[in-house]
Amino acid sequence: MTTKIYALTGLHCGACVKKITQALAPLADGVEVRLSPMQLVLNNPKASFEALQTAVAGAGNYILGPDSASNTTLAQSIQAHAAIENIAKMRAKTTAAEAIPLSWLASYKPLLLIVGYLLGGSLLVQVGMGGAANISAMETMRYFMAGFFLVFSFFKLLDIDAFANAYVGYDLLARRWRGWGLAYPLVELALGIAYLTHFSPVFTLWTTIIVMGISALGVIQAVTRKTQIQCACLGTVFKLPMSTVTIIEDLGMVAMATLMLAVSV
Repeated sequence: MTTKIYALTGLHCGACVKKITQALAPLADGVEVRLSPMQLVLNNPKASFEALQTAVAGAGNYILGPDSASNTTLAQSIQAHAAIENIAKMRAKTTAAEAIPLSWLASYKPLLLIVGYLLGGSLLVQVGMGGAANISAMETMRYFMAGFFLVFSFFKLLDIDAFANAYVGYDLLARRWRGWGLAYPLVELALGIAYLTHFSPVFTLWTTIIVMGISALGVIQAVTRKTQIQCACLGTVFKLPMSTVTIIEDLGMVAMATLMLAVSV
């Protein structure tokens, strides 16, 4: 048996592993994709390196590097993999020992600041338009939601491809169609503009309920399973852990849209 080990880049989660495995299944007797370290192990590959590269690139934004040891035996590959895993484990232990866990407040400080700014801005806009007496709960929610979608879409659009890669790790639709991860920031941008301009309120509210409701289901599933992945609500600029805070964020938007819809009907 001939085993070849190749370097891989661009992997983020189990979905990436599945895509590459499916793409290469017809091209080798055995396919193993590893996340840590990022490697591809092929048993008896049936295609040229160029063909393998094309298949990997066709599965997504992944890059296949040259094999680390051509025509190695299975025993040699197992020994090399074991050595690599031992080094990775030692590094992980060192990193864990040196790392200082962040407090809840430190972890979510960016999110809390943004929410605070949006809430304050929603109130100040109304004060500027007619004084404190002009403030209403419905208008506060409308301006807050407009700011929420505009700001959150901005951070996602800074690196939309990286966001899509992160979003596919837990969103129910993005797992099945990566295009939804690419479209999602644009949908948020459109919702922000719709709330700000008061465009077709009923349609906008129903769209919010559906979009954020589906998003919340994926987050709930990830949190319930205790999946250790990064929340992509602020794109990849801030490293926010996936937790119940993300659930509250999504369901909060659903609740506000539902309340506004009930009042408007």
